[in-house]
Amino acid sequence: MNGPFADVLSRSVSMRDSDASMRACLVVGARGSTPQPAGAMMLVDESGETYGTIGGGCVEAELARRALAMMLSGTTGIHDFTLDHDYGWDDGLICGGTLRVAIGTLPDASELVTIEKQLHERTAARLSVFIKTAEGPARFDLHIPPAARLLIAGAGHIGQAVARHGVRLDFETTLFDDRADLLERFAPEGCHAAAGEMSETLEAAGIDQETYCVVVTRGHRHDAQSLAAVIDRGARYIGMIGSKRKVLLVRRELIERGVAEESLDSVHAPIGLDIGSVTAEEIAISIAAELVQVREQRGRMLVDGPHLLGAQA
Repeated sequence: MNGPFADVLSRSVSMRDSDASMRACLVVGARGSTPQPAGAMMLVDESGETYGTIGGGCVEAELARRALAMMLSGTTGIHDFTLDHDYGWDDGLICGGTLRVAIGTLPDASELVTIEKQLHERTAARLSVFIKTAEGPARFDLHIPPAARLLIAGAGHIGQAVARHGVRLDFETTLFDDRADLLERFAPEGCHAAAGEMSETLEAAGIDQETYCVVVTRGHRHDAQSLAAVIDRGARYIGMIGSKRKVLLVRRELIERGVAEESLDSVHAPIGLDIGSVTAEEIAISIAAELVQVREQRGRMLVDGPHLLGAQA
């Protein structure tokens, strides 16, 4: 687990541990054009400091003000924002959409630690934000999928560039290569490095439905071996770089090894969105764009509620 949400969750644990006052601001509804969809969350501490984002400076400033007031009064609630001149003029956020935000409290530290553990173990988790409504105490549930994992076979110029983009785009990124010195010198900060025979290290790597595999090695043999190591293991995305001729050669080789044609049909080859890319950096951008496109098709974190808790809550 990494990225902005993991940082917010970690911050919430430390604040709970220290008994610091805070309010969680969770976007529970979004209509029209908005900077963030439902599921975006921001924390506000007792000094008015914010952690995380709901996507708009003016709205966030107003949310922080209201959250701080609620901490002082010991209250919670739901607030609606229309992104018009009042909240967007200075920042260019006159989107015309509306946001519904629950400002509430989080579970105790032990439950937050459990959620952290679930996400670290790549298990879907649920985080509740508690508020009081006219009908009584209630909660909104934020359903959090495992973080998207990116495995990159090949630490050449393109692999390095894809890794840089992967880290910035909040993928749990690992760069694989049999050249340990290359990984040591060029694996970007925030990226894991796996040195050794690529087919072996890839076979040992965990792959699930939130895993994205990019094959950009230095040659046909390594490409074929790396692709064979990740195919048919349930990855959400597999892409391989190469000319049409090389892709055809690799395809024939893997069919001879017993890989089903249907499995090979699902491989993105040529890899990346067609943006006319030529340089290594441009190719990496086209690959990163395709990764984001596929990730967004799964949907973002879902929110449901409010669920009434009853008088005992």
